[in-house]
Amino acid sequence: MKPYTRSVIELFDGKKRYLIPLYQRQYAWKAHPQLELLWEDIERAVQRLTTNRASLSPHFMGALVITQIKTFGKQVQAFEIIDGQQRLTTFELLLAAIRDVASSNDSKYADEIQKHLVNDGVMEKPEIERFKLWPSLTDRRAFVSIVDPSTDLETIAPNPNDEEGFVRLSTAAHEYFKQKVKDYVFVDGQFDEFRLEKLFEALKEGLAVVSIELEGGDDPQTIFETLNSRGVDLAPADLMRNFIFQRAKGLGQVEGTLIVDKLYEKHWHPLDRAFWNQSESRGRQTRQRLDWMLTDHLSMKIGNLVSVETLFENYRRWVLNDKPFLSVEAELEAISATAEVEKRLFVQKKNDPLGDFGRFADAFDVSTAMPLVVYLATEGNVGDELSRALGVLQSYILRRDICGLTTKNYNRLFVGIITRLRTSDGNKVDEMVKYLSSRQSDTDRWPDDSEWRNAWMSRDQYKGARQPRLRFLFEAIELEKRSALNEDIEIKSQLTIEHIMPQRWREGWPIPGFDYLDEGNFDHDFIARQAERDLSINKLGNLTLLTAPLNSSISNGPYSVKMPAVMSHSSLSINRELSSFGEWNEEAISARGLSLFKVACRIWKGPERSAMIAPSPSSWDDVLKQRGKFPPDGTICRFTYSGKTFMGKVLDGALFVEGIEGVFSSFSAASGAITNTSRNGWNDWYLLDDQEGWTLANDWRKVKSG
Repeated sequence: MKPYTRSVIELFDGKKRYLIPLYQRQYAWKAHPQLELLWEDIERAVQRLTTNRASLSPHFMGALVITQIKTFGKQVQAFEIIDGQQRLTTFELLLAAIRDVASSNDSKYADEIQKHLVNDGVMEKPEIERFKLWPSLTDRRAFVSIVDPSTDLETIAPNPNDEEGFVRLSTAAHEYFKQKVKDYVFVDGQFDEFRLEKLFEALKEGLAVVSIELEGGDDPQTIFETLNSRGVDLAPADLMRNFIFQRAKGLGQVEGTLIVDKLYEKHWHPLDRAFWNQSESRGRQTRQRLDWMLTDHLSMKIGNLVSVETLFENYRRWVLNDKPFLSVEAELEAISATAEVEKRLFVQKKNDPLGDFGRFADAFDVSTAMPLVVYLATEGNVGDELSRALGVLQSYILRRDICGLTTKNYNRLFVGIITRLRTSDGNKVDEMVKYLSSRQSDTDRWPDDSEWRNAWMSRDQYKGARQPRLRFLFEAIELEKRSALNEDIEIKSQLTIEHIMPQRWREGWPIPGFDYLDEGNFDHDFIARQAERDLSINKLGNLTLLTAPLNSSISNGPYSVKMPAVMSHSSLSINRELSSFGEWNEEAISARGLSLFKVACRIWKGPERSAMIAPSPSSWDDVLKQRGKFPPDGTICRFTYSGKTFMGKVLDGALFVEGIEGVFSSFSAASGAITNTSRNGWNDWYLLDDQEGWTLANDWRKVKSG
């Protein structure tokens, strides 16, 4: 490479053109701070010219990196801009502003400056080659109209109507400089030619840049990264874009336009639009959609975890070391394929399997599955089975969620499946089902119908943060329940999750037979019934969907008021069916929960296992359960710790505790979850016996074991 010191005027001397590739960022300089700082530099240069010209030395304003393009015949000598397009564009906008002020005041400098804005003489394509700077498509219309307002814009600069924001920035910069020039060259309302002359001289002698002109063996990407390492941080997508397109060098130009621009227009220009600039959150991080898409793309390609912070470094290393593409065009086509999939995930059109999974992923916050989804949709060759494949993922994630199983291993699990599927010669979906069905540990197993039913019926599912998940679940069940005889009704209302029997049930939902107990009357049966009801409130069988206004109007109302209102105003099948229940109590909640579960099993299929290996007893609790000496199903349990009482219930041979996540196979496990200590739970928990009242679990065990 060869560095040259050139003043602002010298950059545009002679017959030459600077071409800004489409992959470069659009013009982005604003009045504050960039234009203000440049004008301050100009004023200081003018001050030195007028006070002590002998001491004048150029003030350096950074570097440009350019590479010469081969030209033939009548074509004007041309350079591709690798770095510095913001400065170069700004210099031309500044010169245009000085020319316009000079022209409106009949100054001789109008024609002089015009020579540094346009070429003249013989050219192959003069309507394009006469402009010394040829911006990218998104900036071209505004720039050309400033340099030569008589240009037929529709011929050479079609309107990129999706990029009006960038157009306004170049226009605003030109107006900013025009006003600054006017303020400087007018003194007491009179135009001063001498002051305009000094402005021109400042650009000719007082301000300079280092123009780095690359040669055949130079690596433009390395130079670009070095020059920008201490400037404004570039987004991963910016770095990737430059890395990709700067490797597409040597393609030349056709009819005055870089050939590489054709690749940009087809593959990357769509990614520069507002859609991909929108922010999306994943966990605690918020980034532009484009950054997330490229991260998913690389994770899918290499079958390994990639963080958005290390996206560019990992992508660069992968491309240079593994050489996965035969050409830059193939590389861009792969990115375009991923972008098309992720756009469908974001847009979420009706009857699109990817749109449906996008809604599911938003509700359940499982962006970790996106690399696998992209693989299935682009490289997995699943064809018409994409819906089945995404249904498998939905079932796996949703069943684990209902069972309260961890999501911590999802990122490694899903990218690991990609590698497994790539090496599989058979049906990819069958292989994925087989693999997920084979998992056995808490970190990655796919709950079967038995485990799922247990959690569905017994675990508390209602929590504030779970509202989107429950809403997705109930809407899916509602759509599944509509028979072929139903009208095709789309759910458009903003529905919320509502308790049928309210959380504050004591205010209007008395337990039959205990309405008139004296205050302070201690009745074991009444206490048991209260505990049983408390344990039923947040179960799926007691939840439904209502519109927000209806929800707020009847939220805590009694059954006699609430049910007629629901029947009158709700058209949902899951609500109309409530009329079959004469009263709403624990038995009704359980019955409805089981009914909903049967529908859910039709939507979210379980794993395919030929046989389940029965676990060996791992504790005395398990031995007792196998011998039938663990408290029977329905037993109410109580544990008081640090002044707080925890209520539980034994169901299907396991202990469920109100307000505590998880299903506990023993009293000790439940105590450990509450206290974060290791202890003998048999000495913590009390059981409610119909005859004896509250009995210590260990005493109950001794009687049963005796």
